[in-house]
Amino acid sequence: MSHPRIVGLTGSIGMGKSTVASMFAAEGVPVFDADAEVRRMQGPGGALLPAIEAAFPGSTGKDGVDRNALGGQVFADPEALARLEAIVHPAVAEARAEFLLEHAGAPLVVFDIPLLFEKGGHAAVDTVVVVSAPDDVQRARVLARPGMTAEKFAHILSLQTPDAEKRARADHVVDTGTSLAETRQAVRELVAKLRAG
Repeated sequence: MSHPRIVGLTGSIGMGKSTVASMFAAEGVPVFDADAEVRRMQGPGGALLPAIEAAFPGSTGKDGVDRNALGGQVFADPEALARLEAIVHPAVAEARAEFLLEHAGAPLVVFDIPLLFEKGGHAAVDTVVVVSAPDDVQRARVLARPGMTAEKFAHILSLQTPDAEKRARADHVVDTGTSLAETRQAVRELVAKLRAG
């Protein structure tokens, strides 16, 4: 059975990946957003709440996962983070498989996966698209986020494959250091190229 061409979309924090994902969607390409799926499963009444509460007592409530409480338990503890990932990743993989079935007739789908290289997900996609911007643009975007500090930013970067390495391993790079109109045009051209095979 043929399946759609799977595009793995990734990029470091602050590179504009979510913006580019929405541009793919605007071009009619179905997008699976791994982060949004996790938020849904950890939100009010989410399927993962019982397992997360059992593993990390006091980390959930009526509004779902308390991100600060959970973050406090896993942020600097690799073992705790691995326990959380063992709960979350299989559920996301299942949701992604359902998404693929749902869009089996599409020529192209996008998996929006922040840690595509870090978690080995690049092996499960047909084409890798990396979203990138100059360092100064990235830094300004990230530090403008509420609650973000230079220290947090440095820690997040330390967990991510360096941007230069991502670009080197990509099949295509979308530069978001330009205007939105230029980025949108680049995505439009890329979608046409990918659909053409």
